[in-house]
Amino acid sequence: MAAMYPVLIVDDDTELCEMLREYLQPEGFALDAVHDGETGTDMAIRGNYQAVVLDVMLPRRNGLDTLKSIRRTSRIPIIMLTARGEDIDRILGLEMGADDYLPKPFNPRELAARLRAILRRSDRDTGSGDCLTCGDLEVFPGSRRAVYRGEELDLTSTQYTILELLARQAGSPVSKETLSEKALGRKLSRYDRSIDMHISHLRKKLGQPDNEDCIQTVRGLGYQLVK
Repeated sequence: MAAMYPVLIVDDDTELCEMLREYLQPEGFALDAVHDGETGTDMAIRGNYQAVVLDVMLPRRNGLDTLKSIRRTSRIPIIMLTARGEDIDRILGLEMGADDYLPKPFNPRELAARLRAILRRSDRDTGSGDCLTCGDLEVFPGSRRAVYRGEELDLTSTQYTILELLARQAGSPVSKETLSEKALGRKLSRYDRSIDMHISHLRKKLGQPDNEDCIQTVRGLGYQLVK
């Protein structure tokens, strides 16, 4: 029997949680569900899960505050569930460290695809301990770590994947389409700003919120890591 991937869903819609449990189990996911932010925070940090699906609207602690609390101590991949059309929730979620988002209502098949994309990135074995060096930046694919000016960067799974993709082609632009397909596991849609938000967050962690000393925008092409 294929291995089951343990996933935690934090959503107060009990019917949705049960429906997702029934759908995702045959897809290879063992789903546990909790229905408030405080319990979700505790289980995400203390439990042995490989990903968290987190709704924005929650009792006892809303989803964004729950995300913030989890990110203080954990890099576990997190997919936010947002209300369709609520762009501010998506932007805030990505800024606070969510790996991806999915607007409600959604097709369970889409959630399964997003989870598989995240788990592929997290579990990927590169078979190499080589270090990718670009100026003051060091990227270690074998352990999925990055160090900048001697300090280890606190990156989410998606942020690390984007940085590694840029480091492997340092000095050359990488299209947003490529970054979306390889880092998010989906084609870039017309109004999807997820990659831009992740790049903005990476720039802040590299100490460059107002300039492009490390990650440059190449108009019409994408982004590139400066060699």
